[in-house]
Amino acid sequence: MKKLTALMLAAIMLLSLTAAMAQEAEAPKAKYVFFFVGDGMGSPQTTATRYYVGTQQNPDSPYPMPAKLVFDEFKYTGLMTTYDASSFAPDSASTASSMASGAKTLSGVINYDVNKEKQFKLVSEYAKEAGMKVGVISSVSIDHATPAAFYSKVPSRNQYYDISVQGLTGTTLDFLGGGGYKRPDGEKDTPSQNLFEIAKENGWNYVNDNEGIRAITESGRTLAIVPDKGDSDSMQYEIDRLAKVAAGEDSLSLADITAAAIRNLENDNGFFLMVEGGKIDWTCHANDATTAIYDTLAFEDAVKEAVAFAEKHPEETLIVVTGDHETGGLTIGFATTAYDTHFQYLQSQKMSYVKLDEQIAKMREEKTNFEDAMAIVAQHFGLTLEEGQDLTLTAKEREALQRAYELSMLPAAQRIIGEQEAFLYGGYEPFSMAITHALNNKAGLAYTSFAHTGLQLPVYANGTGADNFSGSYDNTDIFYGFMNAMGLEVNEEIPALAAK
Repeated sequence: MKKLTALMLAAIMLLSLTAAMAQEAEAPKAKYVFFFVGDGMGSPQTTATRYYVGTQQNPDSPYPMPAKLVFDEFKYTGLMTTYDASSFAPDSASTASSMASGAKTLSGVINYDVNKEKQFKLVSEYAKEAGMKVGVISSVSIDHATPAAFYSKVPSRNQYYDISVQGLTGTTLDFLGGGGYKRPDGEKDTPSQNLFEIAKENGWNYVNDNEGIRAITESGRTLAIVPDKGDSDSMQYEIDRLAKVAAGEDSLSLADITAAAIRNLENDNGFFLMVEGGKIDWTCHANDATTAIYDTLAFEDAVKEAVAFAEKHPEETLIVVTGDHETGGLTIGFATTAYDTHFQYLQSQKMSYVKLDEQIAKMREEKTNFEDAMAIVAQHFGLTLEEGQDLTLTAKEREALQRAYELSMLPAAQRIIGEQEAFLYGGYEPFSMAITHALNNKAGLAYTSFAHTGLQLPVYANGTGADNFSGSYDNTDIFYGFMNAMGLEVNEEIPALAAK
């Protein structure tokens, strides 16, 4: 009897093992893979966005009512570290490289080891070898560090022209879109062949008008650059783009470019698409919280395009959303607001700090006096010298704004920038910084830095293979999560610094 029981138990265990092995062998692979990277987007940025939208949607609520972002509904969440081989407060080149390759490197380096000798093999290259198409999108210039990390390998992120040539002449990319190029005719000291000529020679379909981009389908390798570029060859800040649309102009969003990429890349072998919301980082460098919130919402709209696609391909699609690092050290809660916040005040802001800089340049040219300048500020930011208003400036705030205004009215070459000025303005237009800081603080927000921080970042994942992104881990594990989800094997050695 004991022998029979033992045999039965052995048989049951064998059947269970066989079933488990069969289930593992039949585990679905992610065929359509989306990777959304909000540059500079950490928990503070997404949290502020939830609170801003919730306040906007519930103006009469006696209780705080945060909104939910689309990726808050994702099934799996993770928490990742972002440090690189240089610092706990890393840059975009190293962090994007870690996520693209599974390896750590130095700040400023894209897909080379710490000795700048060995190149890394990228998840996008593995996807391409597996027969998938590959796309890269960014709201900043497409030769910037984060997009570059998914198609190029250079010792320095500042090698913009080399990065671009690798993307256009290499075999990895099928779609490249968003902002433009910083060095279309070569580096400043070494003029070279125009990048659009190189694109044409390498079979790229170049689309540079709104209707053309909206009409993109599966039409071969496609380079799609928005026609109304903003600062530094980027797309418009979302707050400024919406103002253009409200004025009757046509301006493409990050979601529009993402939709175009999906149409272009969709095929029976699948695709890997990386989408960067790059200007979240830029506006947080400049401590402009409202503009950061708007760009986070633009980023969320792009994620919605992937979610809509996944609804049509529920068993084959993986969507992962995260950042590369946090920028600015954004905090929710400020000394003068104690235990309260006033996110409704941010609705008074109507333009980005970049557009404000343009207004200040005009003030400087026209020698506008402080009172008239503040009338313009009241119109676009709500801050006012008029008594009894929600955004009435205190005597101390007025003094800070007037001091910054006087500095901004001087030509840049005549300004004396000491330690105090560097601390207050971070190298940006003084009056712009004083205005955004004042509005941030009245709303109950503040920044601790004009640079990056070392915060851990949330990761949101949904769909096939999303369980690979649950838990607490390093940013290099993003690479392995994608490889596992797609059922791909690593066939090149990972440098020892980050070997798994």
